[in-house]
Amino acid sequence: MAHYRASDSKREQFRRYLEKAGVLDSFTNVLVALYEETEKPNNALDFIKHHLGVAGAESTDVENLRLELNDLQHKYEQLMEENKDLKNRLLQYESVQEDGTE
Repeated sequence: MAHYRASDSKREQFRRYLEKAGVLDSFTNVLVALYEETEKPNNALDFIKHHLGVAGAESTDVENLRLELNDLQHKYEQLMEENKDLKNRLLQYESVQEDGTE
């Protein structure tokens, strides 16, 4: 019986946390909007994601970040190759100086 009350208390704490964070209000508003739709969407989960702001702008941001990452990786590879080439040229220059010809 004590175990039941402990888990019940944790549930109540979690419920208060969600309420305080505004999660319950957001979910309630989205579910009410879904309920009030005259033509129910085929995919209720997509409807909920859209109304919670999960889809849409974020996906374009993600795509832009992927493109930027790809571009930066390409630039990084070019710079690493250039760095390697410059180091080799510097080593050649230093070896010429060590031979006594300055």
